[in-house]
Amino acid sequence: MKPITMKQKKLLVTAHLIFSAIMLGGMVIFLVLSITAATTNDPRLFESCFAIMRVLAQTSVRASTIGTVVTGVLLSVWTHWGLLRYYWIIAKELLTLVAIGIGIVGIGIWSVKTADLSAAQGMDVLHDAVFRSNRNMLVGGIVCQIVSLAAIFVLSVYKPWGKRARA
Repeated sequence: MKPITMKQKKLLVTAHLIFSAIMLGGMVIFLVLSITAATTNDPRLFESCFAIMRVLAQTSVRASTIGTVVTGVLLSVWTHWGLLRYYWIIAKELLTLVAIGIGIVGIGIWSVKTADLSAAQGMDVLHDAVFRSNRNMLVGGIVCQIVSLAAIFVLSVYKPWGKRARA
């Protein structure tokens, strides 16, 4: 396969960084909304926090995750990095699988469920065991997602562990 030009690589890296930043920024917004929902006494604000999380889960979380994965794979395949040549890339790929599972699947499901329940029951939903379980899973997922994305950023900057030995 013919290697990509430096201009193409820079364009692909830029797209990858933008998608990654949207992904991390989205999770920080989720965290802020979760904290707001947990501390407010305003029923409209409470419901709005979960409604916004649902919209974000169904739009920017999916789009940024897909964009990050596609551009990351293309960078690995079209540059000297390769998919399995370096330990830090393998670690990023494993963390990306975690991010996909938590982000697209988990946060998507939990945010929709908490939004539906809070819209139907208002603040009374705080006494609903199903809501509390989903909310706790959502908050745990958000924290895990932020930690895994931060680890991916650190791996990208420091590139530890070096190249794998050839088998």
